[in-house]
Amino acid sequence: MQKKHSESYIILLCLSFLYWNTVWGCEQFGSFNMPSMFKRGDIMIGGIFPVFLKEVIRTSTYERECVQQKQPAPITTTFHRFDLRSFRWTQVMIFSIEEINQDPTLLPNISLGYRILSSCASPTSALRAALTLASGVEEISSTSPCPPAISALIAESGSSQSLAVAGTFGSFQLPIISYFSSCACLSNRVKYPTFFRTVSSDYFQAKALAALIKRFGWEWIGVIQSDNDYGRSGILAFSEEVKKLGVCIAFVGKILRTYNIEKILNVVEIIKQSTVKVILAFVPEGDFYPLMTEIVKQNITGIQWLSTDAWITAPRPSTPEMYQAFAFVRDFWETVVGCRPVLPGEHIDTETTNKICTGNETLMNSQDVFFNVTELRDPYNVYKAVYAIAHALHQLVFCQPVGEKTVKPCLNISDIQKVKLFFDKNGDPPAYYDIINWQLINRQVQHVTIGHFASDANGAYELSIQAENIMWRTGNMVPTSLCSNVCPVGTRKAQIKGKPTCCFDCIPCADGTIANSTGNLDIYQKISLKCITFHNYDFNLSVTVVSLLGASLSLATMMIFIRYRETPVIKASNSELSCFLLFSLLLCFLCPLTFLGRPTVWTCMLRQTTFGVTFALCISSVLGKTIVVVTAFKATFPGNNAAIKFGPAQQRIIVCSCTVIQILICILWLKLNPPFPDMVFKYSHKKIVLECNPGSEAAFYVVLGYIGLLAVICLVLAFLARKLPDNFNEAKFITFSMLIFCSVWITFIPAYISSPGKFTVAVETFAILSSAFSLLICIFVPKCYIILIKPEKNTKRHVMGKILNNTIS
Repeated sequence: MQKKHSESYIILLCLSFLYWNTVWGCEQFGSFNMPSMFKRGDIMIGGIFPVFLKEVIRTSTYERECVQQKQPAPITTTFHRFDLRSFRWTQVMIFSIEEINQDPTLLPNISLGYRILSSCASPTSALRAALTLASGVEEISSTSPCPPAISALIAESGSSQSLAVAGTFGSFQLPIISYFSSCACLSNRVKYPTFFRTVSSDYFQAKALAALIKRFGWEWIGVIQSDNDYGRSGILAFSEEVKKLGVCIAFVGKILRTYNIEKILNVVEIIKQSTVKVILAFVPEGDFYPLMTEIVKQNITGIQWLSTDAWITAPRPSTPEMYQAFAFVRDFWETVVGCRPVLPGEHIDTETTNKICTGNETLMNSQDVFFNVTELRDPYNVYKAVYAIAHALHQLVFCQPVGEKTVKPCLNISDIQKVKLFFDKNGDPPAYYDIINWQLINRQVQHVTIGHFASDANGAYELSIQAENIMWRTGNMVPTSLCSNVCPVGTRKAQIKGKPTCCFDCIPCADGTIANSTGNLDIYQKISLKCITFHNYDFNLSVTVVSLLGASLSLATMMIFIRYRETPVIKASNSELSCFLLFSLLLCFLCPLTFLGRPTVWTCMLRQTTFGVTFALCISSVLGKTIVVVTAFKATFPGNNAAIKFGPAQQRIIVCSCTVIQILICILWLKLNPPFPDMVFKYSHKKIVLECNPGSEAAFYVVLGYIGLLAVICLVLAFLARKLPDNFNEAKFITFSMLIFCSVWITFIPAYISSPGKFTVAVETFAILSSAFSLLICIFVPKCYIILIKPEKNTKRHVMGKILNNTIS
């Protein structure tokens, strides 16, 4: 905590020093001694570029610096590794400002000046350069008036550098336009309210890279990131995008240009050990160069590299104008020509300088790529930044857009404190990327545009690629990048424990199943390759024989009852209701035939409704017979006219009304959710069972429950009439038949629920046949026995024998 207070005090002290220096004059107590390009103008624009990639600073401590003194502090700075790419950015800024100064319509009678410093691609140096720009100009003489403070700042190329500068100067309302900082974190308007940029945010670049990877079917990729804000933020956004596409990231290697060789070699070893064939390098050129140097040194090939906009066009600079008196120019000359120019009176250490220019060198015939201006991409971002500031200044000073005929100032230049710039709400421009392919043409690497990625205001984006123009490392074939090969037909993916989902083994499908396409994680059962079954031949034959036997017996019994309808036994058992019952039993025995064969829509609806209606008719007839038995017994008592009240008409009403109720239930069932044929896979891996789905399970159980209700009523009434005289009593046979009937259907319910597949049909047909046989045998066999075997008992005296005896006694 004490350390934080100390740091805050130092920052406050230095800012206070900056404020008093600005208010009371141009005198400075110390300087960073940073080389700069400077030109005075009515309005000053600052620029920070990483012209040098390495900086060694030897400075005094703050304790010595903060002592009141009039002499500059002894700060010594040494710069190394001149960067041509950054130098051309400075020249584009100068070119743009000069072009604006010569334009009579843009900022007329107002000159733009500039001061450009190097940040050495370091956040600390970038902040130092920004503070230098804010503190004043060191090159002016003591007699020259102070030039205006900078009104806007063009900075920086690296996101970490821009974060440092924007975080410091945002509260001072100084507009900062970056030409190359693409970190999505810089779109935070709360933290960085005055930060803008002419390069698209990495939020869109992550989408563009993910769309590119999806386009070519790469599922297993490696990632190299800069260990800074740009790399971390970019890879985080990229990972979220590719995760939606099912792409796996094999590794994330972290590099930085200041890392020692051991860390670089660790990343190289990760690449060598990995099986990936596509690697994304989310790094700027300076960070990527040490890694790529080692990769080339170790001859690591066979990798398709994907680049961000940070280094994809690094070898493609534009052309600057040359000013020998400017800073950085001698470094440029030494880099391009190979010798160092010497100014008059300058002492050169020959031990540290390789070659001194003779003065006869020229750039006219230089073949350096620096002078290739056929394609300008990142330098154009600097050009746009300068013009954005110029147009904003024009509208601020003249209160009107560029191009108006009458140009009249409405604001004094000295009153300008900040410049309002016009970007989107996050300070970002619309996203647009060229898709670049490095191609070796005439022994030189050319950057060929083979597509583009663009977004609109609504967030939608479009990826357009001319794939036929791409030159791959594999020739004309698109390289593949998979952790595991695609599983062929007949096998399926088996996830490997502890590895990403893109890594799997291929194992054969289980018996009876097959993957219907390559690369499937799950097994899809192919109907055409499985045995479709519903009933076997033996089952169909058995059911047909038993059903026809039962139907034949019912028909034969009906014929016997019709033939002997005038005999006492038939008359005593109510021949009309007996015929109703035998007809319904005939239908019940034929009902199982609808359960045979391949299920169809009509057979599925017919089998359940036929079963419900025929058994309702059957039990209704039994109920009528039971009521007749009870009323007939009561009719033997004097004064009881129950038999008269329950005559043939009432018997028909009972049978028909009970049957009609079941018909209505079945109609509702068919109307709302009827049965339908269904293919069931769950019972077997080798077979598909075709069965009738009841549609509505509730409707099926309502039909079954209604039949059960009628059966219970019959059972109760027959049980109450069981003590009637033996010779006349039919109630005991009805009671026994109803006991069997109810037992069969009570055991049917759990058997039906637990039986798989086609066995449900077997259970239901067994219940239908057994219950029908129980009624036929228990009710009609005793009567047929008397009629056919014991005709001597088929007399009125025998039938009424016990009743007469009981009456006489």
